Amino acid sequence: MTSSRPFNFAPGPATLPEPVLRQVAAEMLDWQGSGMSVMEMSHRGKEFGAILERAETDLRELLAVPGNFRILFMQGGGLGENAVVPLNLSRGGKIDVVVTGSWSRKSAAEGRRYADVQIAADIGKGYAIPGDWALRDDAAYVHICTNETIDGVEFHDLPLLTNGVPLVIDCSSHLLSRPIDWSRVGLAFGGAQKNIGPAGMTLVFVRDDLLGHALDICPSAFNYETVAANHSMYNTPPTFAIYVAGLVFQWVKALEYAGKRGLAAVEQRNIDKAALLYGALDASGLYENRVDSSCRSRMNVPFLLRDDKLNESFLTQAKAAGLLSLKGHKSVGGMRASIYNAMPLEGVQALVSFLKDFESRHG
Repeated sequence: MTSSRPFNFAPGPATLPEPVLRQVAAEMLDWQGSGMSVMEMSHRGKEFGAILERAETDLRELLAVPGNFRILFMQGGGLGENAVVPLNLSRGGKIDVVVTGSWSRKSAAEGRRYADVQIAADIGKGYAIPGDWALRDDAAYVHICTNETIDGVEFHDLPLLTNGVPLVIDCSSHLLSRPIDWSRVGLAFGGAQKNIGPAGMTLVFVRDDLLGHALDICPSAFNYETVAANHSMYNTPPTFAIYVAGLVFQWVKALEYAGKRGLAAVEQRNIDKAALLYGALDASGLYENRVDSSCRSRMNVPFLLRDDKLNESFLTQAKAAGLLSLKGHKSVGGMRASIYNAMPLEGVQALVSFLKDFESRHG
């Protein structure tokens, strides 16, 4: 059945798979004969316990998370986690941050509340990941944002640190869109509201040896060791968000595309969607994406119109065509199309068709 819903290109909270939304609606008043909505369940009850267990099992399988990593279902979003990570890992010492856009810059600022933060490299006003990093061997960890939602810069390969310092990645905007090389990561975190579910949940993947080092001022509910020991149930977890995420994990596992299944299918579809959209922008005389091709995000595609006076007309006409939430972040202007996992190829095709039509009338 073809959906009549518009295509939502919002950066997060973002579009969700329609089959998941339909199942949530069907189970809203009564989850599997329990007589309760998931929103009404005790987080200590057997019903929610089964939901949480399956969600964690499916997520570990999808991302091939090794056994020496704990998966934590937390709250506070990516911005909150920028404080929680240094509270747990910095030991009050040194943090190196590679700045590739707005989010890693915020991470550096937040980290300075708890540790000596050094900017190891800075993209500045450029559009490519800097190549020379000034890393300290005695840093507690190195922080990078592997996909900058606002700026459209993505690490397609994780850096290999050879000095033994753990790598922390903020992967909010591409979490579950591709595999993660866990051999290069000490801790990964991401808000759920991009590829995974509704806002309100933050996923943390932390290696066992990084537990137990929290600063004394770290609140107990944000202490990774405490949360891990209590299987994400130290305090009331974001139950409804976990439930929806679990349905998304099942959707990803079942997805088939280009002869592939599961996460491999998701990754290939994301590659094809991004190639289609960037190809249209690069072939245009009206639109421009400035990010270097080596690090263009598959998830968040910012672009500018040659004449800013056309921006409002573009957005108005796009909305009328069923293409929503294309306005760029206020800090960079222009437009931005977020094409997360749940955005079907047909949505990107519709956007490309609109781009060409708009240019034919205004180019």
